[in-house]
Amino acid sequence: MSQEEKEQKFQAQIDENGHIEPKDFMPDGYRHNLIRQISQHAHSEVIGMQPEANWITRAPSLRAKQILLAKIQDEGGHGLYLYSAAETLGISREEMIEQLHEGKAKYSNIFNYPTLNWADIGAIGWLVDGAAIVNQVSLQRTSFGPYSRAMIRICKEESFHQRQGYEIMTKMMRGTKDQQAMAQDAMNRWWWPALMMFGPHDTDSPHSKDAMKWKIKRETNDELRQKFIDKTIPQAELIGLTIPDADLKLDAKTGHYAYGKINWDEFNRVIRGDGPCNKQRVSHHIKTHEKGEWVREAAQAYKQKRKHREEVLTA
Repeated sequence: MSQEEKEQKFQAQIDENGHIEPKDFMPDGYRHNLIRQISQHAHSEVIGMQPEANWITRAPSLRAKQILLAKIQDEGGHGLYLYSAAETLGISREEMIEQLHEGKAKYSNIFNYPTLNWADIGAIGWLVDGAAIVNQVSLQRTSFGPYSRAMIRICKEESFHQRQGYEIMTKMMRGTKDQQAMAQDAMNRWWWPALMMFGPHDTDSPHSKDAMKWKIKRETNDELRQKFIDKTIPQAELIGLTIPDADLKLDAKTGHYAYGKINWDEFNRVIRGDGPCNKQRVSHHIKTHEKGEWVREAAQAYKQKRKHREEVLTA
């Protein structure tokens, strides 16, 4: 078939809601779009371990510590699934990590904000992972097979993370005045960055058109953001938290909440590397990656030794 015929067959398969697998034909644009999105997703999972790991030794109870440890372990696993999915597109994990370290690859803006107190861990679990679930449930139906299958397991674990965060916030809102104030302060600081997680408005997003055409994404940035807002506001009201948005209002006709303007200047500044913790997050990842070099070398040596032994036994 000609290139044009291959591309027509590829698009027809997507239009019929079929999955594209690694060995199938795919246009270069589709492959590059996927590598960008999946690697960014993987980096976000791994970098996202840092702000929470800061509170492992300071969790208020043994139960809270155990839950937080389990959650952070899950995030590392999510990164593993996603790096593996991206590798099926012909890029190595080493190359993806190098791009992260050199600032060529991005990760979610949300992980460049500091966790100042325990309420922040609740806000991350409830708001950040809640926003992630809204996006990731949609990605279970993405057109690329390995990405879709990875998201099925990730979504199951993310739902646990959201419940963990909401439980923290609920307990604090049932606590002392100081605890309630701490929870509200965390809400005030994390609400707007959480809305930014979905990316620019559809009219300003450079990748949305192709992502929707190829069904890499099934819903637009604004559609997903609206879902998150509509879902989260009743949860906040139930436990007595106030959304820090003076323009927030329920539209009786549509059933959706209208909301204020997002500070896209802040979003762009953080994405470009000028957020509160950008340098800290990347430098920590580089340092940890370098310290772990001996582990990767040992694992590779063991793998080669085992392969050699199997070859000898089967000779």
